[in-house]
Amino acid sequence: MRREQSQQRQPVESPSLPAKKPVGSLFLVGVPIGHPDDITIRALEILKRVDVIATEDPIAMQELLRHHNLSAVITSYGPTRIKEKVAVLIDRLQQGISVALVSDCGSPVISDPGSLLVAAAHKHSIPVCSIPGPSAVTAAIAASGFSAEAFHFYGEITTDTGPQQRRLIRILTHTEPTIFFCTTESCPAILNVIARTAPRRKIALACNLTLEQETILRGAARHIAERLKRIRPPQAITMIVAGKQPTGRKTAANRSRN
Repeated sequence: MRREQSQQRQPVESPSLPAKKPVGSLFLVGVPIGHPDDITIRALEILKRVDVIATEDPIAMQELLRHHNLSAVITSYGPTRIKEKVAVLIDRLQQGISVALVSDCGSPVISDPGSLLVAAAHKHSIPVCSIPGPSAVTAAIAASGFSAEAFHFYGEITTDTGPQQRRLIRILTHTEPTIFFCTTESCPAILNVIARTAPRRKIALACNLTLEQETILRGAARHIAERLKRIRPPQAITMIVAGKQPTGRKTAANRSRN
């Protein structure tokens, strides 16, 4: 008869798997629209502790960090090969790397391709945290003197193509103020279209917001175009077009020109 073992058989322990590293977080950090001191304390703290800063303008980001005695790893994001850069950043976030996304100025995603990275982060269940900061849109509408209970925003506008000109004409039909960006080169042509189409429409031109050369020009398009010729070409222009006023009993000819 086979002798029974006096000791119970010990279970074999399986090797423990390494703990899965948590994913990193994507921070959307608002940076100054001009003056380098227009940045929040919280934004500076985030920029100091993230592993990577992804930015449209690495040189401008380096200057901002240097102004605040900070240093960081910076990678470019835009304007080309966006899909490839999104894939790289998502891969790094999944490895546990924290990333701050900043625009060249102002709040990221506003009139820039940051939304592609944010959408991809949500798709992959990566935490997204918005760190609010300056915005030329809100700064300009506040300084314009126009009602801001509701407004339209169109990003950058030009008049160099038929579709862009038709887009500008549609803007003039809104009954609420419309805000958009334009360049020193495109601004005169835009004012010319407005002067022909809606000569009495009020406009505010916010130039070089927050900088020493900040200037707010307000009036009809033709008047602003003349004043613009007498100042140094602005580095940045935000245009606010007042909404179309109710026409009442005006004739059809007058309706098209208010």
